Amino acid sequence: MPRFVIQKHHASRLHYDLRLEMDGVLKSWAVPKQPSADTKVKRLAIQVEDHELAYIDFEGEITEGEYGAGQVEIWDSGEYELVLREQGMLRFRLEGKRMRGPWKLIHTKYPPGNQWLLIASKDAEMAE
Repeated sequence: MPRFVIQKHHASRLHYDLRLEMDGVLKSWAVPKQPSADTKVKRLAIQVEDHELAYIDFEGEITEGEYGAGQVEIWDSGEYELVLREQGMLRFRLEGKRMRGPWKLIHTKYPPGNQWLLIASKDAEMAE
């Protein structure tokens, strides 16, 4: 099964980087607020550049002056199952230490660009 990681990133602003192993890279989204298992909560997820697979285990300091400078820690990781992949929609089932169950990423139409919504689906769980 492919892997995923969520890295808590203390850069210029605290955010969470969701990374899914897909097509030989880590497809990546910056999520400004901590993911929520509440199906009514929609978290903005900004798609950013793909990262190399080796980045899935990265924890540490990105030095000042570098892109994304700040502290990075692994907040959750595990495997996932891709349930649906179509234009503007990803549905997947996470098997992580904190996040488990079905989730989805939905591409927003307005404004056009790289904005998505990360939403827990029914039966998603989040451990503290």
